[in-house]
Amino acid sequence: MALALIDIGGSSIKFGLWAHDVVHLRGQVRTPKTLEDFYKVVKAKTQYYQSQSNVSGVAISSPGSVDQASGIIRGASAIPYIHNFKIVEDLKNLLSLPVAIENDANCAGLAEGTFGAAKNYQNSIFIVIGSGIGGAIITDGIIRHGSHLLAGEFGYMLEGNHNTVSMKGSPVWMANRYNQHEKPASPVTGQMIFDLAQKGDPVAKKYLKTMYYALAHLIFNLQYSIDPEVFVLGGGVSNNLQLLPGIEGALDEVMAKVEIAEVRPIIKLCQFRSEANLIGAAVNYFQTER
Repeated sequence: MALALIDIGGSSIKFGLWAHDVVHLRGQVRTPKTLEDFYKVVKAKTQYYQSQSNVSGVAISSPGSVDQASGIIRGASAIPYIHNFKIVEDLKNLLSLPVAIENDANCAGLAEGTFGAAKNYQNSIFIVIGSGIGGAIITDGIIRHGSHLLAGEFGYMLEGNHNTVSMKGSPVWMANRYNQHEKPASPVTGQMIFDLAQKGDPVAKKYLKTMYYALAHLIFNLQYSIDPEVFVLGGGVSNNLQLLPGIEGALDEVMAKVEIAEVRPIIKLCQFRSEANLIGAAVNYFQTER
């Protein structure tokens, strides 16, 4: 069975053809400015894939809180025109095909849980580390959405009295704090702080330690509340070789403080990068349309 795959992003939309558990014929266009143009692009790409294979449905990864029961993408994102109306129904009518949509972090989690770093585990948590902290909770191979579609919104959790996990655990927020308090001659990025720390800069190490501790606290708390078999870390920063050892070191200290905690979280880096959302969209399609 072949599927047309669509990954909706704020700056670009990625496309692919799912066949034999592999993404083929990848493509990418700049995200349209209007819903009308968005529909035109989606229809043209779907028709192209139909000309190449026997496409039986369309699988979509999207930002926002996807309410699969109603076919509405709730919440907000950098693409305001996709929200708060029955977009799945519209797309089914437009394309004359079954359509399934899931949140992008959930799609990435499904990709890792089905084919990637967590494929040998039934229960996993996927953590996306980017401009904020998000993720997905997978139980028995199925996404847990929660009563208000908030499952996996780890960034809202508090880290201390006044900060959220996103504020303390994101490399973007880390760089913002560095620029605000250290006032460098020119603004630094999260990657630059990693580079400075690797060269032995004590100030950069201090900021990284704060980020590592926030992520270690998050992982520890999730282990002892949801109790997954494994954690998978994603987002662009997961490419940085310092990330996992840094979090593991902070986790050592957290574990030492809680002597009754016998289960140490297992943490892995994600296997898939740019294709994760497309792959997970296919997994979600088969789960929802079966």
